[in-house]
Amino acid sequence: MNAIFSRVSVRQFEDKEVPNGLIVKILRAAMAAPSAVNQQPWEFYVTTDKNIIEKLSQVTPYATPAKNAPVVIVPCYRTNDLAAPAMVQIDMAIATENILLESKELGLGAVMLGIAPHEDRMKAVEEILKLPENFRAFTMIPVGYPKNKHSQEDRYEPSKIHVI
Repeated sequence: MNAIFSRVSVRQFEDKEVPNGLIVKILRAAMAAPSAVNQQPWEFYVTTDKNIIEKLSQVTPYATPAKNAPVVIVPCYRTNDLAAPAMVQIDMAIATENILLESKELGLGAVMLGIAPHEDRMKAVEEILKLPENFRAFTMIPVGYPKNKHSQEDRYEPSKIHVI
């Protein structure tokens, strides 16, 4: 559980390729996430293509950390054949957290860049990646070796715990 207490959002990356084997481990962690009625709505688009990454980095003013990342993972979800469609974004958030934690565990850094529920951002990413009509973009996650080391702050606040 060390990754939970040491993970930070990494927005600057070394100019160093991430081995495919590590990307597979990250995606295995994502797909290990629980989902409502086990619907597993996810599909993951992975790119190392600098032209695509450049376009993705311009989707929102907050997406600039993607620009120099060696890898960008875009978790997407399908809109058809879902047993619990109202739970899809929760399912996707859990899978995204698994990506962030596994990245840390593997010595990498990552950051979640918000796409959903902003329709304009979702459409822009979907167009860049040429997603099928029944797929929606959820978020973007640049991944790479951290350029700088940062410590996570302790966010534990007993006053926010209510025992009844």
